[in-house]
Amino acid sequence: MYAIVESGGKQYKIKKGEVVNVEKLDKKPGETVQLDKVLMIVDKDNIEVGKPVLKNVKVILEIVKLVKGKKVVVFKYKRKKHYRKVRGHRHQYTSVKIKDIKIEK
Repeated sequence: MYAIVESGGKQYKIKKGEVVNVEKLDKKPGETVQLDKVLMIVDKDNIEVGKPVLKNVKVILEIVKLVKGKKVVVFKYKRKKHYRKVRGHRHQYTSVKIKDIKIEK
């Protein structure tokens, strides 16, 4: 069984027991979070699609740690003008473990 959920404006395909990096959440490691924006759920041959979200499905997550992505270098340059500017950025993510996908009937 897997589900498609939305978190931080992005969509993720998740399974129970998996560890996924999502957009940064304002929670501390060890806390549990409940996601209500479940867009689709697939259980063997049974497929449910929300319009836009499923009301009876919730996903329970546990915050594992806060992580940073790869460094992105932004290099601005204008030829013949001696203009060079280097900036860097590392995007922050939250690593979460999927505890359970609950279907309420």
